[in-house]
Amino acid sequence: MLQNNSMLAQLKQQIRDTTPRVEGVIKGTDRGFGFLETDDGESYFVPPPAMKQAIHGDRIEAVIHENGDKVSVAPETLIEQGLDRFVARVQKREGRLAVVPDHPSIRNVIKARIKRGLDEDSIADGDWVVARLVRHPMKKDDRSFFAQIDELVAKSDNPAVPWRVTLARHALEQECPDAGSEWPLHEEGLEREDITAMPFFTIDSASTRDMDDALHVTEREDGGWRMSVAIADPTAYVDEEHAADKEARVRAFTVYLPGQNVTMLPEQLADDLCSLLEGQARPVLACTLDVNADGSLGDYRFFAANAMSHARLSYDNVSNWIDGEGDWAPADDIAPQLTALRELTEARTRWREEHALVFSGSPDYEFELDEAGNVLGIHVEERRIANRMIEESMIAANACCADYLATHVGHGIFNVHRAFEPEKAEDAQAFLAEQDINVDTEALLELPRYKELKRELEGREDAWLDVRLRRFQGFTRMSALPGPHFGLGLAAYATWTSPIRKYGDMVNHRLIKHVLKGEQAPAEASEALTDQLTERRRLNRMAERDVKDWLYVRYLTPDAEAQTTFDAEIIAVNRGGMRVRLTDNGATAFVPAPLMHSDRRKVVIDDKEGRIQIEDVERYKLGDSVRVDLVEAREETRSLVARPAE
Repeated sequence: MLQNNSMLAQLKQQIRDTTPRVEGVIKGTDRGFGFLETDDGESYFVPPPAMKQAIHGDRIEAVIHENGDKVSVAPETLIEQGLDRFVARVQKREGRLAVVPDHPSIRNVIKARIKRGLDEDSIADGDWVVARLVRHPMKKDDRSFFAQIDELVAKSDNPAVPWRVTLARHALEQECPDAGSEWPLHEEGLEREDITAMPFFTIDSASTRDMDDALHVTEREDGGWRMSVAIADPTAYVDEEHAADKEARVRAFTVYLPGQNVTMLPEQLADDLCSLLEGQARPVLACTLDVNADGSLGDYRFFAANAMSHARLSYDNVSNWIDGEGDWAPADDIAPQLTALRELTEARTRWREEHALVFSGSPDYEFELDEAGNVLGIHVEERRIANRMIEESMIAANACCADYLATHVGHGIFNVHRAFEPEKAEDAQAFLAEQDINVDTEALLELPRYKELKRELEGREDAWLDVRLRRFQGFTRMSALPGPHFGLGLAAYATWTSPIRKYGDMVNHRLIKHVLKGEQAPAEASEALTDQLTERRRLNRMAERDVKDWLYVRYLTPDAEAQTTFDAEIIAVNRGGMRVRLTDNGATAFVPAPLMHSDRRKVVIDDKEGRIQIEDVERYKLGDSVRVDLVEAREETRSLVARPAE
């Protein structure tokens, strides 16, 4: 008997060894079938019956089946489960409880149970919940998918659904942190200079409450300018052992969403005690720096102080005044400073264009909402001169901070950005060579050569080339050690100008204070902290994008019904079509290949090159400006569908 079992096991192993297999990630569709995408770019069809064993995102090993010229795969072994914690909508049918994951590529109706201690009667059909997948049919002893509901996120009729669901999806906090009843100033052993008589001013959006930077600017007799930057000082109220600091460390950033901010610090600090409100004396960390006539930075000095904003200004008012528009005018002690700051800004911009890098940037889009969260309008906010004035001032101040920390401490929280990750540099070099741009692979990892390359690319004014090259480029990460910021063209960059909204800036404040007090700085930030800061920034940006997508769909539904035509720019090309951004409002829409031509076979998409041919003629490529008709707004997937305009 044992011999027969052994022979049977050997036979099964022989069959397994000779059966072709492939490993990859499952990509689901809304039509029941799916695809297995391998790491080397191959794609295999997964028929509907086989898809019942797997779910979008699963990494599996599958058996390849060939039937004539048709090739498909069947899942066999689960390597890594793609769905774990997820947001879903509840289905209650005849006493049976199930959840449907809120994901555009997952349409599975998964049987569920309620977590012990959660009131089942409080959860109704259509409500939004957080659930976990606790059974998977490809796991041993599991026969089907099964989930547990852990948390009620929002009732189906809650007008705050877009915000609550999005924050829950990314496991971000729903509310601002609790405020303590008392916030006394700490005795830090710092001498604070009294600069409250200096007419500092703030420039922010009209709705801003957490104002953390104020400026004072004068012309120097020997040419150039002297700028003082006063930054809100929350670490004067919150030490590292305080519960508010521990919570801020977890949150890492304030989350800015349309119509709602979820602050990193308690609102009493963020919007009141630390905010540089007009006419209110505040403890600050300050830096006075010289900007030479050619825009280069000269000497600088960090110090602790008490300061007061003498004027709360808005971007629009300042820009209008500088441009000679409107009736608003600044006070007599502010007007010459604004003129000087404008001149400083132009000099710094010219210097950075020659010695560093300046990006044109894209406009922001401001959502106008009513109290119920309905979108009343979306307004384009261009980067006007006042925005540039603050931007250049903060870049200069942060460059000084990076130099100060690198020189006096050796570590801090630095923003490090390499244009090309080492593993992608060789592919980037080959791509550039195809465009008659010859550069050594090693040079792509060096800041001086990259700056030359970037200027050469900008000189070509080729939108396709610029967008296509981004596929090889890396992302900004937080590092405890100094490193280059290729995006800005600077050898090092460390922010300290937004401590109300960035925990890394609070860390840098404390390090600067250690130097000012002549103390030995603590050990460098752990990798766990820098990874936390990097990841939370990514999640915050995704949350902002997701809420906007939801609001865009609601706002543009009438335009989809009317098939309104919009100007757009092609921002991505994939095998199924192209993604465009509507220039009027910033919304993104997908143009599927079948809507480009009645015969899908005549549409040839090169997703690697970002080009689309129709009837053997190139019609679209990355970066092109196009006109599209909006044809569908799908709230269940928060997506817009468009087609090329006639």
